[in-house]
Amino acid sequence: MEKIGIEMVVEEIFSRLPAKAVDRFKILSKYFRKELSTHNFELKHSRRVGNSLKKKLLSLKYESIVVDDIVGGNLELDTSKTITFPYDIHPSYLRIISSFNGMLLVCNERILCELMLWNPTTGRYKLISDDYFNHRFDRNSDTGGMYFDQFDDLKVLHIKCSRNVGTARVYSRRLDSWRKIDFLKDSKLASSCYSWSPATYCGKTIYFMVSNYWFPPGERNIVTFDVISESFSVLCFPERMEVNPCQGHFLSISNKLHVIVVGRAVELKADLYKLEHDDWVKVFSFDNPHILDYQARMQRTNIIQDKKWLITSIWGDFVEVDLCNEAFNYLQHVDNYNGPKAALFIETTVSPFEYKL
Repeated sequence: MEKIGIEMVVEEIFSRLPAKAVDRFKILSKYFRKELSTHNFELKHSRRVGNSLKKKLLSLKYESIVVDDIVGGNLELDTSKTITFPYDIHPSYLRIISSFNGMLLVCNERILCELMLWNPTTGRYKLISDDYFNHRFDRNSDTGGMYFDQFDDLKVLHIKCSRNVGTARVYSRRLDSWRKIDFLKDSKLASSCYSWSPATYCGKTIYFMVSNYWFPPGERNIVTFDVISESFSVLCFPERMEVNPCQGHFLSISNKLHVIVVGRAVELKADLYKLEHDDWVKVFSFDNPHILDYQARMQRTNIIQDKKWLITSIWGDFVEVDLCNEAFNYLQHVDNYNGPKAALFIETTVSPFEYKL
């Protein structure tokens, strides 16, 4: 009965504690360290934290790394904290590739393509690059994402498109090794004319927006990766969202896939769509989308600020939109979003290392 009581405490009480508090309990005894480091506990804790409206926004400034509280979709004033990366890298060389369950997949662009798993809450990190990564990271042709497979193993997907050849590899936290998997065969999407977006995880699937810069003008494709079968497929960009030129940005809201479509017909416009029963449904149009000039970009301190949201387009411009009450209330349920040199994350105990009994 005593063991059952302790297990209930771990399952029902500890899983509701902040990640930093859980970390402190780990040093109290070997039993707590074991129970609070299991995959089951990591998943239960991250699910409960993920249901909260409280998120963290990590921003890579030129000289520092800043973390702010996002509560109900709004940037909390006076919560900014400066943190240090646990590896000797200047913040200007870091790039966030993906955010998932409290973990960030980051790249050190100074040293070829040096990939790292980093939990900014616990401070733990791990270098996962091997000898294959002997090239510079290219934000248009290098991309990746993270997921848990059906055996609760944390995996990292990396895609590299070079010289019209696409290569996909998967890293296993459990095995601490990479392996090559089948990519899209004979795909034109491996061409240097195409730009790959960061990954967005939603419903056991990872989504990428793949866009052509040159010909045909504004061509867009949606590439999906099924995390169970580890297979790729290509979907056409829905015609109802076509405005040339335009670009789509995936995000997950309340565990449903959404896309922001930024385009220019007569004037600049930005619309939010939701994937519902295999069809894209328009949710609303953003107010006052406009391109920020260089000076305004330098004055911005966060991607979310004063009920304004900063998004990017394929042309390299920074587009800002106003958040009316409807948009603000809807977007407070955003699960994850990668912006320019910034990403939302939740505070979890997920470790970049596999726990060994």
